[in-house]
Amino acid sequence: MTGKRRAETMEANRARLITAARQAFAASGFAAASMDELTAKAGLTRGALYHSFGSKEGLLAAVVAQVDGEMAARAQRAAAGAANAWEGLLAEATAYIEMALDPEIRRIVLLDGPAFLGDPSQWPSQNACLEVTKQAVGGLISEGIMKPVDIEAASRLLSAAAFDAALWVAASDKPHVALPKATHAFRIMAEGFLSAPPSHSA
Repeated sequence: MTGKRRAETMEANRARLITAARQAFAASGFAAASMDELTAKAGLTRGALYHSFGSKEGLLAAVVAQVDGEMAARAQRAAAGAANAWEGLLAEATAYIEMALDPEIRRIVLLDGPAFLGDPSQWPSQNACLEVTKQAVGGLISEGIMKPVDIEAASRLLSAAAFDAALWVAASDKPHVALPKATHAFRIMAEGFLSAPPSHSA
């Protein structure tokens, strides 16, 4: 097998394992998901899993990265439909928090992710989201819409608040009750960064 063919096979195997794991983790949770059943569904062996991801936790990290990346893309689409850059920033955060109601996202990213992979601020997918937020915040500050605060500090606080709000909704016994409270409080908190008081508060 040539080097190119071997790389293509490995990538295909990775994709099959991620797909199978995503289904298993969403249905049963990370802890209860069987690696034997998961690999059998992918048509592969445990050896292939260890070779590609190193461990079951490594496979979870790959699944979280995929789902979290999709969440970021959905949130950015919500921002693109907003009336202006400030509302876009709020729409992106609100969309991210609202995704806590999605059963797959709730289980994989918001419950099992932090429990088994540790601090979300260290995840590559969250750092990618942070970079997008920093660009938006930098633009809003340069336009005088936001107060002249440190861009990274403001971006980290806003990103962490949105993620923590999503965690709260996901862990709540009544997520549909918690959600509007979380999004409303996020907007009020974020408005503290505005140079001028908002004309209204949603």
